[in-house]
Parts: sequence; C-alpha cells; structure tokens
Amino acid sequence: VAFVARGAHREAIEKRGLKIISPLGDLNISGLRAVADPALLGVADVVFIAVKLGDLDAALAQLAPVVGPKTTVISLQNGVEAEERLIQAFGPARVAGGVAYIAAAIDAPGVIRHLGTNQRIQIGALPGGEGVPVADIVAALAGAGIDAEAPADIRLAIWQKFIFLVALSATTTLTGQPIGVIRAEAAGRALLADIMAEAVTVARLRGIAITETFVADRLAFVDTLPHAMSSSMAHDARAGRALELDWLSGAVVRMGQAAGVPTPVNNAVVAVLQLRASAP
Repeated sequence: VAFVARGAHREAIEKRGLKIISPLGDLNISGLRAVADPALLGVADVVFIAVKLGDLDAALAQLAPVVGPKTTVISLQNGVEAEERLIQAFGPARVAGGVAYIAAAIDAPGVIRHLGTNQRIQIGALPGGEGVPVADIVAALAGAGIDAEAPADIRLAIWQKFIFLVALSATTTLTGQPIGVIRAEAAGRALLADIMAEAVTVARLRGIAITETFVADRLAFVDTLPHAMSSSMAHDARAGRALELDWLSGAVVRMGQAAGVPTPVNNAVVAVLQLRASAP
C-alpha cells in the first residue's frame, strides 16, 4: 500500500507515519510510502481516488503510469459524477463503482481525525466492468478490518449516499451546527427532508430506483448518529477551504435544470454558500 499525497501532508506521512484519531481506537502507522508523483509507484493492482472533486482532473492527469491492463480504479469521492469521468479516462473494464461512508478531517499534516464511527466501503461492478475482481477487493478490505461489502446495485448505492450527503453537508455547513443540534429541531429535520426529497426526484428521473420510504428511513438513521457528527464540507467552510458545493447541492440543481424539475431548496443552499464563500 502506498499513498499519493501533497505538500506538508506527504512529508509528514513519510517522516513520521500516519496518525489516526478515532472513536474506534487511535492508530499510529509508521514506515509508509508517500509520494507526490504516482509514476514513482509503478503499475498498481487497485487505485482508490479520494481527492476532493475539484482536484479530480489533476489527479487523472497523473494516474496513467500506474494504471495497467489489469488495474482497477475506484472513486471513493462524494457526488455521482466521478465514475463517468474515470470511465472516459481508463475505459469501463478498469473502473468499479465505490462508496465510502466515513466522516474525517485532516487535523494537521499526517494526522487524520475520524468523526463518528462509520467506516464502511461498498464496491460493485459498473456496466462494462463485469470482469473487475470486486470480490477479491472486498475481501482484502474486510481482512484489514474495514466494513466492506459488494451491493447488488452499486449505482443505487452511490445515489443513496449522495442524496443523504447532500442534506448532511448542506445543513451542517449552512448552520455551523453538528447533526445532533439540527435533528433536535423540527425546522432542522424539515430542511434535511426537503433537501433529500429534491435529490430523490432527480434520481428517479435518471432511472435510479429510490424507494418511497427513503427520506423517512434516512431521518431515522440520522437519529443514530453521534451528536457531534458534522460533514467534511462544514470543516472545509470553517477552514476557509474550497467547498464541494458544485458536486453536491450544485449537482442536484444542475441535473434538475436539465430535467426541467425545480429544486428550490437546493438552489437556496447553493446561493447562500456561494455568497458566504465570496464574502471578504
């Protein structure tokens, strides 16, 4: 296993290893290889892409030397648009769908804080990629202690996460509050539901079989989350970093416009957060 990282983060991993602070137990992993240029690693069996979506094009431009005929490339990014870009870059036979359920933030170079207790990965074959060794990859992840599975429909799984994450990221970033505060208020629960409902409508128009009870089920799931859980977008907002807004609520708005479906709540999310980001 090797990491591709940048700047002070890469230097810290290479010099001091990787420290993970987690409610499930802290880890200090030394002796890791971290490079800025993937070409230094040679051809890989599996490439997990975990950069922010705004950095995807730059990452793809660097990956050609590590992607061989039998390499599998998997995005563990947010949103529902990364897989198509991977297929365009490497062909369908080398790409699998991936979903990561985890909240984490970089506390300092080489230090990752796990927020909450989720640490689940789903991987599945996409059309044209039926030969991808999904079972072997899932078994390797499970052998490392990760909650890993291969759902029957990975596209559905990607959209299920997307719909929930759009609501979680929007509400926690807009309010600056953790999910425990948001879910405790009727207005907060209504906002979560309205954001998800618009994304569900868009998903169904794109052929994704979201169930009628999905929003209610996700609200029940929200009640099981740690009070202090937030979103990576909320952490980015507090740190003054670029937001993945264009690929979350922004994507719902774009796809809604393309389908002729109004998405007023997500439109408002985008407008408010764009204005916040542009404020001096």
